[in-house]
Amino acid sequence: MKKLCSLLLALLLTVLALPQSEALTSDHSFETTILFTHDLHSHFLPQPEPDGGESGGYARLKTVIDREKARYPDALLVDGGDFSIGSLIQTLYTTQAAELRTMGALGYDAATLGNHEFDHTGAGLAQMLNAAANSGERLPTLVEAIYAPSPENPDRSAILAAMDNYGVQETTLLERGGVTYGIFGLMGVDSHDCAPTSGFTLEDMAQAARRCVESLEAQGADFILCLSHSGTEGGKGEDYELAKAVDGIDVIVSGHTHTTLAEPIVVNGTYIVSAGPYCRNLGSITLEKDGDTLRLTDYRLIPIDETLPSDPGAAALVESWKAQVGETYLKRYGLIYDQVLVRSSFDLDTPRSGVQEGNALGELVSDAFLYAANAADRAAGREYQTTAAVTADGVLRAPLSAGDITVSQAFDVLSMGVGSDGTSGFPLVAVYLTGAELRDALEVDASVTPIMPAAQLYCAGVQYSFNTHRMFFNRITDALLCETTTWTEEAPVYGAPSEDTQHAGSKDGYRYTVTHSDTVLREIQDDQLYRVVTGMYSAQMLGTVKGKFMGLLSLEPKMADGTPVTDFNDCILRDGDGNEIKEWYALAMYLQSFGPDGISARYSAPDGRKTVSRSWNPVELVKSPSWITLLALAVFLTFTIAIVFVIRFIIRRKRRRKSA
Repeated sequence: MKKLCSLLLALLLTVLALPQSEALTSDHSFETTILFTHDLHSHFLPQPEPDGGESGGYARLKTVIDREKARYPDALLVDGGDFSIGSLIQTLYTTQAAELRTMGALGYDAATLGNHEFDHTGAGLAQMLNAAANSGERLPTLVEAIYAPSPENPDRSAILAAMDNYGVQETTLLERGGVTYGIFGLMGVDSHDCAPTSGFTLEDMAQAARRCVESLEAQGADFILCLSHSGTEGGKGEDYELAKAVDGIDVIVSGHTHTTLAEPIVVNGTYIVSAGPYCRNLGSITLEKDGDTLRLTDYRLIPIDETLPSDPGAAALVESWKAQVGETYLKRYGLIYDQVLVRSSFDLDTPRSGVQEGNALGELVSDAFLYAANAADRAAGREYQTTAAVTADGVLRAPLSAGDITVSQAFDVLSMGVGSDGTSGFPLVAVYLTGAELRDALEVDASVTPIMPAAQLYCAGVQYSFNTHRMFFNRITDALLCETTTWTEEAPVYGAPSEDTQHAGSKDGYRYTVTHSDTVLREIQDDQLYRVVTGMYSAQMLGTVKGKFMGLLSLEPKMADGTPVTDFNDCILRDGDGNEIKEWYALAMYLQSFGPDGISARYSAPDGRKTVSRSWNPVELVKSPSWITLLALAVFLTFTIAIVFVIRFIIRRKRRRKSA
């Protein structure tokens, strides 16, 4: 009996001697479900899909959220950033904070900030945070651990006050079903680079993540969740490197790259998940955690599509936001949210990322910019002054599907940015380039696109060709100006406008007034100044070329007198009343100009203004060589001659030895 008591006492003392954390870990196993989204981009309403059907819409999302919450009552609902910028409702961002207030109504627990939350600058973010906080409504907790206004930011005090007013935190603890969740938010390096007007500074991601994990664990967190706006591509990327470098993160909800992961990426015991952009899916991951061991029990991407009913409350909220957009932003344009501008008999898809080719949507948009610039000249009683117009892959945010095209859909295509007037939408700007600089702008398209897909350009007023196998910064083989002249004549009723006319005129009695056009190709004169119209984002991007690429490309936007542009706000195109001409509005007006016949069939496919060759033909490879190509050829020939000389020397030496 004494031996038995001694044995029991020894066992008891052994258990009591165990470290407290080890004892808790062995007893505390649980199951957790996390519902997640990212890159919602203000997609409050369903969007048509190219293959038919619809995707997205917050009223349908709410239906799925409620269904999943009924299945998993203790589930967390979180978002990985870029919840704004992508539809007309974003125009309420600074005044109504429609995105955050709607996320609160949908039941979101936490979210982080993405680069597009800074499209209205840090000051605009502050306005949005104050509008949300002052609404008094339920809101998601915002977590951001490594992104803060820089000491030099003139709005720093106001931004910090707004973040405090809202309650933005580095980390937060949430308790559900007896489990304490530690949540923190991160901004990625590329995401920071995509927010050049934020006025914020970025801390090292891994260093900050370790600090957050240690802090949350010290506060008793059972499960560590990172909301990261950094992303993955091809199974790797910033969030992959984060998980690899930092221990203790259980799940990373990964936004920014618009990645859709059919299965989680697992690295260093961390599950990285992504549901894709634009509210197309609600992600759901269920894990069992036993001590430090995680086991996946369920992972789903739940489609948000036309098969789902809309939640009445969420639908009513979205309609109220639409009404406010009509009463405020659209009123100044005399337009209505769902107003039909034109009909299309074909789809106009966004460019394929990284694929160098013509794109009909890009060509339509660049033509719209040229149309708007010419219309502004015409309204001012001036001769047309613009030679070319340019848009970039990175600003084309949505396709145009066959059928009726509305005001809201035109806005969706060019929804990025904010103007100097503080309202949504990048304005058009007009700058001057020499002919040589215009060629260098085309060379950006040819040479930079493979490493920076968003830099791919689509032009109006220029026809050019390049070979992807030629030397970097010497890929353009031909470049010509396309000067279009128009004239009007009357035609009998049986001679209705044909496919070669740009725009049908009006039917008057028994005759039509028809506008014809003809295009003449002309050489680009290197020293001549040409007026080029583009959007503010693209202009700023082209304006950075001179300081990059070791000076191999020379491109400096200029004013009409040839002096360098110091402030692109001085180059903004304005209408007769002094209002900015927005990119999206230029597109809307151009679409409307097609009239009842719909978008011209010439936009059903790229029209050949950009020709991409992938030939290894030696003649094509050395045609019109620049000094870069000549230098490379000289180095190659010198190296080849040297090798031949060495080989001949070795052969002769061997022969001499044999003869000796």
